[in-house]
Amino acid sequence: MRPVAGLLIAYLAGSIPFAFLAGKLFRGIDLRQHGSGNLGATNVFRVMGWKIASVVMLLDMAKGALPVLLLPPRLAPASPTLWSIAFGVAAIVGHVRSVFLLWKGGGKGVATAGGVFLALAPIPFLISIAAWGIVLYLSGYVSLASLTGAVALTVAVIVRDGVRSPVAIACVVICLFVFWTHRANIGRLRRGEENRFRRARPAV
Repeated sequence: MRPVAGLLIAYLAGSIPFAFLAGKLFRGIDLRQHGSGNLGATNVFRVMGWKIASVVMLLDMAKGALPVLLLPPRLAPASPTLWSIAFGVAAIVGHVRSVFLLWKGGGKGVATAGGVFLALAPIPFLISIAAWGIVLYLSGYVSLASLTGAVALTVAVIVRDGVRSPVAIACVVICLFVFWTHRANIGRLRRGEENRFRRARPAV
């Protein structure tokens, strides 16, 4: 039962809706009703500014990284790499479908997935962050930068570990999952309707 308990702990950790809590604590608002309506760091930035957004992003990354780093040695010592991946996936699912929000209105999983791969594959993660930053700077689209970062991470992991490695397979699956959570953004990008990255007027 120990690995199963780890999956539950990782899912619950991922489910903590830091963006939602930040909106309630600092503005008394439900962030799902402001800006893009998404519970991610980008929408926190638009509505509440970069300081709160930075904290939310770091916390969202931490809830992906910590289950990967801390749970396997205690709960799944026989095959820590495979269970590290499983715990990371559980945290990402928790972020997107949070039990604390009745499985509705979570984020898109990018920061939490970033935390997972910061723990699993730090060098490919840094490559993906560089790709994300370049695309954001050149295009102004956070969604396009996030999709590019996911692809860059996948390619870097495959080059490092080979296409059949567990981390590479997990990376491909999570990359596809990130594309799925961004399906509405992809549609808007294709139609030229996606909003560029900017700060919105603060909520009152």
